[in-house]
Amino acid sequence: MQDRYDVAVVGGGLAGTVAALLASAQGWNVAFIAPPPPRQDGRTTALLSESVDLLKRLGVWDEVLPSSAPLRTMRILDGTNRLFRAPPVQFHSSEIGLDAFGYNIPNKPLLDALHHKASGTPGIVRIEAALSGALQEDESVSLRMDDGSCITALACIAADGRNSALREAVGIKVRSWTYPQSALVMNFSHQFGHGDVSTEFHTEEGPFTQVPLPGNRSSLVWAVKPGDVDAILGLSRDRLNIEIETRMRSILGKVEVDNDPQAWPLSSLIADQFGVGRAMLVGEAGHAFPPIGAQGLNLGLRDINQAIDSLREASGPEHAPLAVSRYNRKRRLDITSRTAGVDLLNRALLSDFLPMQALRAGGLAALSALPPLRMLAMREGMTPGWRGKSPFRSAQSG
Repeated sequence: MQDRYDVAVVGGGLAGTVAALLASAQGWNVAFIAPPPPRQDGRTTALLSESVDLLKRLGVWDEVLPSSAPLRTMRILDGTNRLFRAPPVQFHSSEIGLDAFGYNIPNKPLLDALHHKASGTPGIVRIEAALSGALQEDESVSLRMDDGSCITALACIAADGRNSALREAVGIKVRSWTYPQSALVMNFSHQFGHGDVSTEFHTEEGPFTQVPLPGNRSSLVWAVKPGDVDAILGLSRDRLNIEIETRMRSILGKVEVDNDPQAWPLSSLIADQFGVGRAMLVGEAGHAFPPIGAQGLNLGLRDINQAIDSLREASGPEHAPLAVSRYNRKRRLDITSRTAGVDLLNRALLSDFLPMQALRAGGLAALSALPPLRMLAMREGMTPGWRGKSPFRSAQSG
């Protein structure tokens, strides 16, 4: 293993693997610090259309397409029993000239495809040890692994999640907060076809969201009170099937959960800055929030694209401090606005404050009744600054 690299990417998840592939595509030699994950990820990810375009350019889309399902309609139904209830709202991709908003893909086959691509890329060297420390110097960053090995890199990308070791090592602070919610995630088959429709039920505990998978199958993200997690996980499979069908109002008929549910506590964080010295934060190393509105990984992919763009525009990783300064400036508005927006939506759903409930119901009613407003919301939800060029175009053209 060599000990000097142009770029070091820390984190072997979806964001980290994409970052390693994009950095390598610029002709830079990449240290991919990617220890095995602590547990198999049973979640799915809704990738919006421009994220799908990025996977196509990386050459992995054909491999994951059979495991994915298009999202052509997104529907919000008010499942609360509150005084102010919102009317149904439907968003159709055809309204903004798209065949689909994107595709829902299980994380495991997507990560497998990305790792397979990275393993066959000559410019990427994978290091399976975990990062234990980092020291920024004037001309490079020294990175130490838990197996005692050490490398240096001209630039570093932290893609190692909410508890980022690299973020902590370079001294970037975060603001974090928790919610009185956990997310149960599982996949299930159903009697009737989903018609490429994703349905999000708003409940007093948070969203209960069904997202299409191939065939008569869907994934489910179910927000519950943390104290209810053990009771739900302890249900017999038959009782769990009935509970889900009931909460879905039988719109897909009988259901059959086909994997063991997993529970994830819901919290948010945002970094005080998104880079310092020669290191940049991408994905959940810099921002994290509840799974609402298909924003998480799509926002992280925009981070990665901008990080690579900033390095390229600064004439390469040797000029990383200039790139980091540009990255901080260019990513702040998108990250802070998305984080605040998701936080507000989630708190509005949980709130017992009547004016807040009225505001939420009125906002959804306006989206339902006013097509121009609905189209604006869809376009901005898909791509910030959508009147400009695609955020994924430039990093692929260099």
